[in-house]
Amino acid sequence: MVQASRGTRTKTRKLLQKRPRDRGLSPITKAFQIFEEGEKVNIVIDPGVHKGMPFSRFHGLTGVVVGARGEAYEVSVKDGNKTKMVVARPEHLVRNSG
Repeated sequence: MVQASRGTRTKTRKLLQKRPRDRGLSPITKAFQIFEEGEKVNIVIDPGVHKGMPFSRFHGLTGVVVGARGEAYEVSVKDGNKTKMVVARPEHLVRNSG
């Protein structure tokens, strides 16, 4: 048997799926969001935008914007007892209201 591939989107059939009414591209204004350092953000992966997509493990987590990297942002996230740096474009980030 051939070994199964382990790509970046494995085991995400339901996780990275839009509802039928939300299919297609998201509003372009999501790409123009600006975040400041120290701002809390939620990582919500938008499956319609493949560029700058963080790894699926970080979907739904909350972190702090540490800095910018090109058009993307560096977000510090707690993963268990470790602090990890996630690089994600603004389409995949949502301001934390709380």
